[in-house]
Formats: sequence, C-alpha cells, structure tokens
Amino acid sequence: MIATLTGAQVDRAFARRIEPTKALGQDAEAVARACYDMALRFHRGGRLLCFGNGSAAADAAHIVVEFVHPVIVGKRALPAVSLANDAATWSGIARLAGVEDSFAAQLRLLGMADDIALGISADGQCANVARALEVARDAGLLTVALVGGQSDQGGKIARIPRLDHVLVARSDDPRVVKEIHVTAYHVLWELVHVFFEQPGVLSPRVVG
Repeated sequence: MIATLTGAQVDRAFARRIEPTKALGQDAEAVARACYDMALRFHRGGRLLCFGNGSAAADAAHIVVEFVHPVIVGKRALPAVSLANDAATWSGIARLAGVEDSFAAQLRLLGMADDIALGISADGQCANVARALEVARDAGLLTVALVGGQSDQGGKIARIPRLDHVLVARSDDPRVVKEIHVTAYHVLWELVHVFFEQPGVLSPRVVG
C-alpha cells in the first residue's frame, strides 16, 4: 500500500513537469532571439542587470554568477549585477519611495542604453519588477522577463507593452516555474556564448 501511494506521488510529480518542459522546448526560437539580442548588448559593452523578489532574488544572484564567473573553462566573463543583492540600497529606497520603486530607482541611476534588464517573477505579478522593466524599456535597455503562470499566461508583466522578450514558464505550480526558469537562464547563458563564438555574427568589432 505504501509503495503504491509513493509510486503514484512520484508519477504525479513527474507528470506536472512534462508539459511545461515541452513548452520551453517549443519556445526555442524565442529563447534564441533573446540570447542573440543579449549577446549584441554585451558585445557593445552593455551589462546585465538582474532583479526579482524572494527566491527570484536568489535566481538573479545565480544568473549574475553564471555570467561573471563562468564555470566552463574558456568562456569569457561578462558584466552582470543583481539589483536585489544590496539590502541597504534596496531597503533604503523601499522606505523612502516605496517597495514598488525598489528596482526602478536603481535602474534610473545605473542603467545605460546598451544594458540588459532581466526581471524575474514566478507569477508575473510583482509590481516592483514590472515597474523596473517599464523604466528599463523607456530608457532604451533591452528588456527580458522570466515569468510564470499557465492560467494567466505570465501575469501582468507579460502584458506590459513593448517589452523585448517575455519567456513564460507555463505552469501554475511555483516549484515547476522555478525549475523551468533555472533551465531557461542556463540556456540564455550558454547561447549568448554560442553567438560570441561565431565569427562575424555580432559585428567585426569585439569589445573587451
């Protein structure tokens, strides 16, 4: 009886992940386009500015480590910063200007036109992530959103007009969304380097 129950739970756990994983594969072209645009920005001297709340803040830090300190020998380090890492700055802005401005205020000060703004929200509803992406868009930064949600298709962030790239993990289970996001941003890192390694794809001039 115990083995039967455990087996059923295992089956359900894997079943919840099948369709969202297939959906990510079906988004391969969209992911590749995001990677190409990111590679162009890095090539022009831009930086990756990541942000998110809670576990998404941990994802932002993870992404930064991947780009700044590649674990694969021979891959170039690329400039990246997590706007969620500085608790003093984040909390100071939140106290004076409100939580919704916690990332946007940093982008207004630090963001430059060649930079990339990558916002992460598991349900696509984080107001401060949404506002930061809007500020980044209006300042000419490349905007990339990693969001989740099957029933509402990425939440309000996915419906922000004129974002450059919105990648949706198609699940309402936050655990599955997290796993899809981790896979997605590892693919982002890998394919950015693939574009860097193709002579002439980005331009004749190489920065760095």
